[in-house]
Order: sequence, then C-alpha cells, then structure tokens
Amino acid sequence: MVGRRTVIIGAGVVGAALADELSALGWTDILVLDKGDLPATGGSTSHAPGLVFQASGSKALAQMARYTVEKFVALEHEGQSCFLQVGGLEVATTPERLAELHRRQGWLTSWGVEARLVDPDECVELHSLLDRERVLGGLHVPTDGLAKALAAVEAQIERAKARGVEFLPRHEVEHIVAENGRVVGVVTDHGEIAADVVVCCAGIWGPKVAAMAGMKLPLTPLAHQLAWTGPIPALADQREEAVRPILRHQDEDLYYRDRYDTLGIGYYGHRPMPVDAEDLVPVDEADVMPSVLSFTPEDFAPAWDETRSLLPATVEAKIEEGINGVFSFTPDGMPLLGESPNLAGFWVAEAVWVTHSAGVGRAMAEWLVDGYCSSFDLHECDVNRFEDFQLAPDYVLERDCQNFVEVYDILHPLQPMVSPRGLRTSPFHARQRELDAFFLEATGWERPQWYGANQSLLERYEIPQPNAWAAKFWSPIVGAEALATREDVAMYDMTALKRLTVTGPGATAFLQRVTTGDMDKSVGSVTYTLLLNVDGGIRSDITVARLGDNHFQVGANGALDTDWFNRFLPGDDSVQITDITPGTCCIGLWGPKAREVLGSLTDADLTNNGLKYFRAAQFHVGNVPVTAMRLSYVGELGWELYTTADVGQRLWDTIWQAGQEHGIIAAGRGAFTSLRLEKGYRSFGSDMTFEHDPYEAGLGFAVKLDKGDFIGRDALLRRKESQTRTLACLTIDDPTDVVLGKEPVFVEGRSAGYVTSAAYGYTIGNGIAYAWLPVEAAAPGQHVEIGYFDRRVPAVVTAEPLFDPKMTRLRG
Repeated sequence: MVGRRTVIIGAGVVGAALADELSALGWTDILVLDKGDLPATGGSTSHAPGLVFQASGSKALAQMARYTVEKFVALEHEGQSCFLQVGGLEVATTPERLAELHRRQGWLTSWGVEARLVDPDECVELHSLLDRERVLGGLHVPTDGLAKALAAVEAQIERAKARGVEFLPRHEVEHIVAENGRVVGVVTDHGEIAADVVVCCAGIWGPKVAAMAGMKLPLTPLAHQLAWTGPIPALADQREEAVRPILRHQDEDLYYRDRYDTLGIGYYGHRPMPVDAEDLVPVDEADVMPSVLSFTPEDFAPAWDETRSLLPATVEAKIEEGINGVFSFTPDGMPLLGESPNLAGFWVAEAVWVTHSAGVGRAMAEWLVDGYCSSFDLHECDVNRFEDFQLAPDYVLERDCQNFVEVYDILHPLQPMVSPRGLRTSPFHARQRELDAFFLEATGWERPQWYGANQSLLERYEIPQPNAWAAKFWSPIVGAEALATREDVAMYDMTALKRLTVTGPGATAFLQRVTTGDMDKSVGSVTYTLLLNVDGGIRSDITVARLGDNHFQVGANGALDTDWFNRFLPGDDSVQITDITPGTCCIGLWGPKAREVLGSLTDADLTNNGLKYFRAAQFHVGNVPVTAMRLSYVGELGWELYTTADVGQRLWDTIWQAGQEHGIIAAGRGAFTSLRLEKGYRSFGSDMTFEHDPYEAGLGFAVKLDKGDFIGRDALLRRKESQTRTLACLTIDDPTDVVLGKEPVFVEGRSAGYVTSAAYGYTIGNGIAYAWLPVEAAAPGQHVEIGYFDRRVPAVVTAEPLFDPKMTRLRG
C-alpha cells in the first residue's frame, strides 16, 4: 500500500508524528515540507519546555496525552528515551485548589490514568524544593513527565524516512493549488508539488497557510513566558537532567521543571500577548527563531516573587535567561482537526501542544486512511464545530486571549464565557429580561437557566439544596420550575437548537442514506433518528419532520451536523441544505395544561386523533403562523412551536397571555435538564459521542436495519454482536449529593466507568446520573459509588425511564 499523494506542511512535533503514524498505516507517498531547518524548524516545538501533564476534563485530550506518553517512553533517539518519566505533581495552596485537585483526580480515574492525592509531607518528599508550610496537598501522576520534543521529532522523522517518507527543509509553502473544489498541490519557493491530500501542521503559521486554502482558522498565536534560573546551590549535586516531578502551581499560573542544577519556570499570569501569524518574522531574520520573542522581565516579576516563596531554595539563584515563546490558542481550548468544508483534500492538525502531539498524529492518520478515527473521540476537536460568528477575527482574538488567562483557572461546568456576550438573542429576549431571567450562554445564544420572576413558586414547593459546587449557577427556582411544568404548563425557549431544512427532489433519498431511521413516511411525520459515522459510531441525534413531499425540517445539534450533511450531498443539485436557525425561533409549550392553552389560540385539531404524538402540522396561533411538532424533551404533553423571528415576540406574548388563567410560567434550562433526565432522554456530546454506538447507548430503537443501506450500517451490524458497555441510569438518595458529570464510577471498589449527565430529579425525589458501565455491572439493583471530589457517593443502577415509563403523559 502506497496511499494517496500526501503533502504535510510543517515538520514540528505534529507533522513528524503524522508522517510516522501515517506511514506506519501504509501510506508512504508522503512529502513533509518546512520553511525551517530540521529538527529545530523555528516553530513552537523548537522551544517547548516539554512538560506533559495528562489531567484534563476532556477524555480525548487525556487519552491523546496518554498515547503520547506511552509512545515517547518507547521511542528512542541516539540510544535514549524521548521521555523522562519523572511524574507530575500539581500542588494546592488554597482550599479551593485542593478541592479542584480531587476533581482532577476524578477525571484521570475516569479516563484510566493512575493518579492519587498526596499530603504536604509527601509533596515535599516528591519535590524537595517545596516550602512545606505553603502546600495543602498535591495531585501526583506517576506517568507524567518531560517529553524531549526535538529528540521525538528526530526519532519519528527517522522512522518515517525508513518507510519512504521524504522530508524537505527550507521549503516554504506560498500557495495551495485547487481545481474543481479539490486540492491538487502546493506551490513552494522551490516550485510546485502535486498532491491528493494536503495536511496543514504549520502550528502558529496555521492561520496563514489555511487562508491560502480559503479557510478561516480560529487560532491565535500567543506569547507565553518561560525563564531559566542560574545554578541553584541546593541542586549542585544533581547529575541527571531531571529527577523531580514536573510541578504545577496553578493558583499562581506557574509550572516548573528540572534541568540539572537549574530550574525552568513557565508563567501564564501575565497579560495576553497575541501575535498575528502574518507578523511572525522569517526564519533567517529572527534573533533566535520566529516563535521566540524578546523576554519582558517586568511581566515576569510576580512569577519570580512567587517562585522564591513557594521554592525557597531559589532565593539563592537568579533568572539568567528567558523567552516569550509563541504557541497556539483556540476559542474553546481544543485542537483544530479535520478537513476543510470547502476544499476537499485540504486537512488541518492545528493548535496541538507537545502533550497531545503523538495522539493527534495517530488520530489524523486513522482518519485519513480509514475515514474515521478509531482510537479517540474527536467530536470536540473537529475544526468544523464552529458557527460562522465564531470565526470572526475579533471573536477569535478575544476568546483566545481569555482562554490564555483562564488556562489554569478553576472553571465550573456551567460557567459561561465572560465576553463577548449578547451575540445571539432570541425574539423572546426582551420578555425574558422582564421576567428576570438568569442567562447562561449556549453557542453564542443567551439562554435562560431560570427566571427570578418565579421566586414565588418557592412558597409552593420545598426544593432541596445541593452541595456547594453543584449550587453554583443554580437556584432553588430551577426545581420549582421543573415541578410547575409537571403540574401545570411552562414555556421553554428552544431557539438555540439548530434548525436545518433539507429540500429538493432528492431529499428523501438523501436522508435515507445519512440517517438510521426511515424517512420515507407520510407528510407530517416526525422521526427521532441518528447520524452515524462509517464505523457505526454516533455522530449526532436529530429529529426530522416531513413538512412536504420534498421538504424536511431537521432539529440538529450543531455545526458538525451541517458539515456532515454537506459532505454527502449528491452532485446533481437535487438536494439543498439550508440553515434556518438565524431567521426562526422556537417555544416548547409543555405540561398537563398545554392543550388547554394552545387550544384556545387555534382552530387546529389538537386531540390525539387530530395531531398525534410525533406528528407535525402547520397552523396559526393567534396571528402567528407556526410549525407545530408534537414532541417533548421533558416528558410532558406539548408541542415545539416554530415560527419566523419577525413574529417571535408576538408568539410569546400570545401564548403568555392565554396561559395566565392556567398558571403558565416561563422555565429555564436548569428545569429542562432535570426533566429530560427523569425521562432518560440522551444528550449528544455528553451521554453519547462518536465512540458510542446506538445499541450500547440505549438508542437501538432509532435504527431501522430493514430500510436498506445507510452510512454506518455494515459496521453497526458487527458492533451489535459485541456489546461490552452500556449507558446506565443511576439514582442517588441524598439530595445534597448532586454530581455534575465526568466523575468516576466504582463497582466493588474498582473504577469501572464514568458519569455523563447528572442533575437532581425534583419529581422523583432523587439525584440522577447517567454513566457508562460494563454490561455486567449495569443490572438494575447494582450498587455503585461515584467519586465526587474527596468522597464516594453511594448510588444504585435503576431501570429507566424513572418517570412515566408507560408514556401516558406524553400521549395523553
């Protein structure tokens, strides 16, 4: 196997890893270009301090880091390992940070990485320079350590060359050549090179190279300070490069590493220092290298003061050298991987740190060769995950700078970005403000979490108080809104849901191919269905309403769904995909009294015979034309009511006024989450992702194998016969023990899975957590424990759904 003609742009740690991994899978017609010399090309790899900490709230990042560690440990250059496995130690100097270290240990346990909390004495035993009086505890990960980045680059280059890969230093790419919407080559300062596939691994130059392919890459190069001390007397006898664990002091935005008798100090606490990729100096004009800017001692002064306090032995040393080293940040802190939406064959692997480099190389190689990644779930990393507004230069710059500031901060799962806010507001926003809505942010949308106007409901309902962490971005009003929905009727703003139309004479056949459900139904049908990858993994769950013979409306999860649809469009223009989200809005009207409210506003037949469950109809609500779909994500009678944005506020006002005599309220996302978990409804991105198949996720009912072929069908048939895990429902008795997701689950004392979604179920009076568990540990009645900070929370596997299992309320 030779594979397709492939050009990799960039021979840093990512490009070298991709060349190695891709050639190992059989593609050898590969040319790797770099504007600099090898192996020190002048990019971020060339100055990277090499610290590899595996702890992350992202399963994908943690697993990519683990792969990098395992590969580099085994990888040798000139007879020495490319990884110094000295371990990693994160220390806490505040009670809040100590609690956070427990949470981070939970992540590592969930993702299969060994870690433990250690007391102050053991922290000092592990890292002798620490001041015992400053430290409250630490998180120790024995397999962390130091990547010898340039050695790893050389070793991977040597392996790739042995398989036939060619590397050309001093070749700067000046242009991407395309024909008929497909990449066909690159032009360098030495001439044109033909290619079927081009992969941009250009790092901090990524935005510049991607722009040559007409692609907006949401990446900002930012300078980050790294300094080295002179000799430290306490380390005078150290003969090995590193013997102490790499050290993080996140309370003050600092990290440390050994280098014989000196210490490297990295600092994130300074002002953001963004750099435009176009302004990076050429290799031959840089004082040191293009990715290294002049050190600014005034920015580093607080770091040095704190270092001498935390590590008193450094008082006898001084800072002898330093740099402002440039590397990449993105709006959500995740890498940018995947194929351009507009130029077939042009791929990117960008915003990747040394920590995850080998894992990204593996992921990209699998994706290119097989059409999917089998080693990691990449839904958080796909470059096409962004909405158009998130590609605006001002947005990218502001978010990337804020992510630099927050890189070591303790961030709550619900914590919204501070700025920019108010980017997207529904037509109901003014009314929501009048009702004292507490807004969080969802893909730029201002979305109510609860409404202060419902404070009086607390006189009617007694709502239990969760623990302090779960009580952040929470109010007891959340519980009251949930119970009021179950008893009366509530309005939910569902505008943040992405809405697409699929139209044209080929629409039905197209949807039959890309979804697991049968789309060839009568006009008015609504179908819950799935999008699968070619390996049978779930790409998304969607609802599809057939509004006409050649007209479907899709309720999607986000930009990746749009991108997936576009990739499978037939070439005959028989299908059109249109994102109607910006010009439309949606109210979920749900609760036992929903029919009474809506029935007073329309002549449409809303009875079970007139508009059945999972059917759609178009009619007027007062003066407002709506598309009504009888379905509910909260498990109550009701409808999703869609209309155009221009009459959205009128729709709200019309329903609100008619609902007053029925006790109508506006309810927020907090109540919504609780209610959907009581019904066992899944949420893509949390409960299931690319790595899971429908059967293990409890969604086999959405797969119609007898409809004929669809994407992922063959792979799904194979996976169906070998189920080893399942998504299980756990209930928790103590109302204070509300967990939030990603916590490890223990069966008979051993880590066996992790929590996906969780909330308190106000109707059932229990905490709810969904978790991935081995099939043999997921039988109802199985007792388990959830690792929550420094505690083990008792829970039990419970049959689902927890509420209305006979569906009488939905179908009533």
